Amino acid sequence: MTVEQVAKHLRLHPKTVLRYIRDGRLEATRIGKSYRIPQAAVTGFAGIGASTQPEGGAQTTCITDIPDMTVETAERIATFLQAAALTGDADTPPLHLQTVFDPRTRTLKVVMIGRPNDVGQLLEMIHTHLTGSR
Repeated sequence: MTVEQVAKHLRLHPKTVLRYIRDGRLEATRIGKSYRIPQAAVTGFAGIGASTQPEGGAQTTCITDIPDMTVETAERIATFLQAAALTGDADTPPLHLQTVFDPRTRTLKVVMIGRPNDVGQLLEMIHTHLTGSR
């Protein structure tokens, strides 16, 4: 795609697209005085790549709040969940996981997006970890 096509597609000014290319935020190949941007780079940059929707199956989004956490416990649970989310082989659909700790309310927020079975397994791991540590 050209810079102009990408700008129109992303509803940005062409100079903004050029700045993203120069900053290394958007992959592009320079050809003469212009750039060509791969379609995959544009969809990945926009966050609309194929990895956000599973092929032929349901997808679950789950937000879990875990109260009364210390910073250390929240870090331990977040690390444990990140490791669990990365398990699987090349055929396993990705499981997206984000964790955020709010020190003011001492709450760990866990956001999981993936196949219902995978999200359910992570929820079971959270439950087991919390009931085993209290």
